[in-house]
Amino acid sequence: MRWPYAAVILVAACSQDAGRLFGPTVSPGEGTSAVMGSAAYQKRQGDVELIVKSNYTQIKADIRAGGGPVLTKAMDAADIAASDRPARIIQLQSNIGLYQATPGALVTALMVYGS
Repeated sequence: MRWPYAAVILVAACSQDAGRLFGPTVSPGEGTSAVMGSAAYQKRQGDVELIVKSNYTQIKADIRAGGGPVLTKAMDAADIAASDRPARIIQLQSNIGLYQATPGALVTALMVYGS
């Protein structure tokens, strides 16, 4: 009956971050919130990806123009703060070469800029 305890100790000993798994600061809800947070992030990323890939030519034009309806919609989906958007548009314009043939790079950039 004691072998489950021994198994936990052995697994913890093999872990590089055993304190994170079994430490006193880990709450039972922490794992649940991480999963839920990940699901929310994945949904947001999917929304941004759909907007970018469905309107790829227009969003690149919006970036070059310094803004536009499709870029605004993508930034809304990525949850980019309104106060950060002017700076982010400048960054997108500076890196437009990266996004010419790769919509995934633009999706990643928007997600990184979002909260």
